[in-house]
Amino acid sequence: MTTGAQTPRSPARPSRSRLRTFLPLGIAAWLVLEIWLLTVVAGASSGFVVFLLLVGGIVLGSVVIKSAGRRAFRNLTETLQQQQAGVLPEARPNSEGNGLMMLGGLLLILPGLVSDALGLLMLLPPVQKAVSRYAERTVERKLREAAPGTLGDAFRQARMHQPDGKVVQGEVIRDDPDDAPRDPRPPLTR
Repeated sequence: MTTGAQTPRSPARPSRSRLRTFLPLGIAAWLVLEIWLLTVVAGASSGFVVFLLLVGGIVLGSVVIKSAGRRAFRNLTETLQQQQAGVLPEARPNSEGNGLMMLGGLLLILPGLVSDALGLLMLLPPVQKAVSRYAERTVERKLREAAPGTLGDAFRQARMHQPDGKVVQGEVIRDDPDDAPRDPRPPLTR
């Protein structure tokens, strides 16, 4: 008795990364933990208290995201105004952390007690600095490890700067007429 032929695995196919393997399991475990904690709190107090906690998280998260977005937009407009005036924009001490504030607000908006606790942690400046430094080191390490021809290599090349930071506008003048673009169409006959 013969069964259908199995498709052989390609030896060139890369194996799944650890992130792709364990991320769905981690998300499922997180959701189960959130639901379990909500039921524990509802059993200890009441369903109305759980409802108030969820609504409070949504309201607080919305306020945090709105204020961080306004601050980021205000910093952007001030920087653009300074650049248009020909002044070198100064560094703002409060301009960093807007993205992490928005992430904290998003975690507060997500229903659940664990996400609310993580969102509140993200609002603390020492935690923001630690997360920012860790993310920067991780990105730098990944960019250094990037192989030529990959997306990471493209980002590394895009991040290269001129030593003086100036842009010189101009045009390319070709000296050799052989380098001129040619018409790909054949010439008309007759």
